[in-house]
Order: sequence, then C-alpha cells, then structure tokens
Amino acid sequence: MSEEYDALIHNSTWTLVPPKHTQNVVGCKWVFKIKRNPDGTIARYKARLVAKGFHQRPGVDFTDTFSPVVKPTTVHLILSIAVSHGWQLRQLNVNNAFFTRYSF
Repeated sequence: MSEEYDALIHNSTWTLVPPKHTQNVVGCKWVFKIKRNPDGTIARYKARLVAKGFHQRPGVDFTDTFSPVVKPTTVHLILSIAVSHGWQLRQLNVNNAFFTRYSF
C-alpha cells in the first residue's frame, strides 16, 4: 500500500480542490491481491487504489473513457514485425501508469 501511495504522490496524480455543490464526488477504495508462485506460495502482496467509477454520470463527470489494455492482435503484429526485421526484443514491467488527459 505504501509503494502505491508513494507512486501516486510522486507522480502528482491528483490535486486536492474543494468540491462545488453541483459536483458529484467520486470515492475510492483499496483493492488488495495476493500474487502466488506456481507452487502456491505467496510471491508478494499487491494493493491498488481505485476510483468508484460507478458513481460517475456520463456527460456530467466524464466525457471520455480509457482502458489501458492491449489487444492480442496488436501484440502479434508487433512481434511479427520485430522478428521479420531481426530486432532485439526486451520485456518491460510497468508498475505505475497514469493517463494524464483531463476532461472536466
């Protein structure tokens, strides 16, 4: 939880402002998960702070949606291009990613 919170603070993910009386305040909650090794032992504990987006109203609280998910066909295409050009492939794990486009 501390790592996630520290990353949120370090990346200036939000700015605290007083809400207007016409605004809908969207809450948040911590989601905890246990990552396990193939043998079932605990690899690490994970925590994620998530917004309760189900309280939002389209056209009032947001106008756009964003889902950071890559399609399998995109991965296949990129790998095919890399192999055909003889490019070196590397793996990258992203611990924290932030979408910085605001819609108010």
